[in-house]
Amino acid sequence: MTDAETLADLRTAADYQFGAGAGAALFPPDDPLTVRRSSGGRPRQVIDGNVDDTPGSSEGDRLVSYGTDGRFTLGLAGGRRVHEAFAAPRHRVVVGEESEPFVREGRNAFAKFVTAADDGIRPGDEVLVVDESDEVFGVGRAELSGAEAEALGSGVAVKTRDGNPADDD
Repeated sequence: MTDAETLADLRTAADYQFGAGAGAALFPPDDPLTVRRSSGGRPRQVIDGNVDDTPGSSEGDRLVSYGTDGRFTLGLAGGRRVHEAFAAPRHRVVVGEESEPFVREGRNAFAKFVTAADDGIRPGDEVLVVDESDEVFGVGRAELSGAEAEALGSGVAVKTRDGNPADDD
């Protein structure tokens, strides 16, 4: 199977997981994307841009990893694409400013700091952690539903996978 055929299948899977339009947002047909495969040929990661595949190379940003369960885990670059494709509050957990530096470092977002969340979020969903102005701090896996994240006063709401480091101006 060619990369083009694989990306067409991955677009369908992204539309199923995130909603209509996510596949085109994550994997636009005109973008140079690299599909990294397992030794058996199964797609494992999709990388943005032209990537040098030599060991230790860090060129390109990971959009997603594709698990053996058929679900995507978002990288920060993929989270940004989902953020642009869907209007708030879709796929978002909003946290207060006191959580910002921690989530940017890749630390978990706790329920006591959640001010709003998409009611459609279920435990295990891939989500964006944002602030009140909808700036992306990180991406991760929801541990609570959207309603639980808003209502509960303790516990981990999102296990953050990738943080978005602040620009040092």
